[in-house]
Parts: sequence; C-alpha cells; structure tokens
Amino acid sequence: MEDLQGKTALVTGASTGIGAAVAIAFGARGMRVAVHYNQSAGPAQAVVDTIVKAGGDAFALQGDVRDTTAITRIVRETRARLGGIDVLVNNAGSLVKRAPIAEFDDALFDEVMHINARSTLAFCREVVPLMRERGNGGCIINVSSVAARTGGGPGAYLYAGSKGFVSTATHGLAKELAADGIRVNAVAPGVILTPFQDRFSTPALLESFRASIPMGRIGHPDDCTGAFLYLASKQLSGYVTGQVLEVNGGQYMP
Repeated sequence: MEDLQGKTALVTGASTGIGAAVAIAFGARGMRVAVHYNQSAGPAQAVVDTIVKAGGDAFALQGDVRDTTAITRIVRETRARLGGIDVLVNNAGSLVKRAPIAEFDDALFDEVMHINARSTLAFCREVVPLMRERGNGGCIINVSSVAARTGGGPGAYLYAGSKGFVSTATHGLAKELAADGIRVNAVAPGVILTPFQDRFSTPALLESFRASIPMGRIGHPDDCTGAFLYLASKQLSGYVTGQVLEVNGGQYMP
C-alpha cells in the first residue's frame, strides 16, 4: 500500500470505534488524517496523539453532522490544513434510539436520516469539487451496515433504512463520479464491539447477535480496517467502484 503514503484523508466520526481504528490505520500507512468528532474531544485527541507518536500527521476538528453549515466548515478546515482531500470516509452515524413503530415520530425520522443519510451526501457534495479541482481522482468510502441487508435488530428499522439509503446512494454516486476518476464504495460492518453497541444493545441482545454469526464471535474495530485500507488504495482497488464490502463474520452472505 505504498500509494497511500502522503495521501490525505478526512474520517468523520473518528473519535472512537471503527472511525478511530480507520484513522489510526491510515496514519500508520503514512496518510495525513483529519480526525472529525462531535462531542468526544478527548478521545479524538487521543487518536491524533496515537498517529503523531507513530510519526504521522493528524489533527482533530469538531462539528455536528446534522448541521450542513458545520459540514461545509469541516471540509474547508480540512482543505486548509491538508491542502486537499484524497480520501473521504463517511463514518459518522447513530441509531439514536431503538423505537418500536408505536414510538415512531417525525423528529426521530429526521434525526436518524440527517445523521446517517443526509450527512453522507452533504460531505460528498462538499468534497467532490475539491477532488475534481485537483484532477487526481479520489476515493469516497461510505459506511453502511449489515442492518441495511437484514432490517436491523429490535427497533432499528429506521437506522437500517438509513443505511440502506447509504448503500444505494453509493451505487449511484459511483456511476456519476467514475468519469472523474473518483471511486465510491462502502463498507458494511456487522456487529462490532464499539461504544455504539454499549449505548444501544444489552448483553442479552449482543449474545443473540453472536449466536447468529458463523465465526462465533462479535467483531472488533480492527477487524474492519483492512477493508478501508483496501478501498483507499488505488494500487489494490483501482478497478473497484460501486461496491458494498460486507465485514460481518459471515452473519450475512449476499
């Protein structure tokens, strides 16, 4: 993956979990990384420190992805600091809460769709012109979920639907941007031990998930990083676009 050396990346939702693991993996390969966070300033700085101590270049920046003006600022600040964006990882997202259909309301729909779906397109809208301007192509990696295939766990149908949107939009964006040399793919993690699960899943629910995984265990963030490195590397995946790479221990096999 020598081609990643010196490349720049913006990873959203990179203070903890999969985003943090991806940012650190990028930094370890010589990439210069913008580590985005919303509320977790301390963990985001810890990710930056890890990258810098290993000889890399990284900085943290804050913003609520529900606010499109914040997204514009995040991209602008990343460009000012790194000179451009070669790789965009749209990782920021949330289930918000598990809600049976009787508890569904418009506010929940708006929040879940804004965080997971609208923010993904808004970041793409801001970053694509920068990639086109540089004329070197680029790479966008959206983060979907196994829930997009299965409908999700109890009360997670809205989250699953928002991730289904992300997967489908990935296909459409890949078609639109191929002529610009911009590859658009997605990674769809399965059940991964992150603060997301700590917040939204009980031990009993996690055990039921584990029982459905042929590999017999729940994943860890580092189990996902290889997929992101592969998709970020033009050397390895230069002829790959419009794909959703499933990383789920066999829980779902398309």
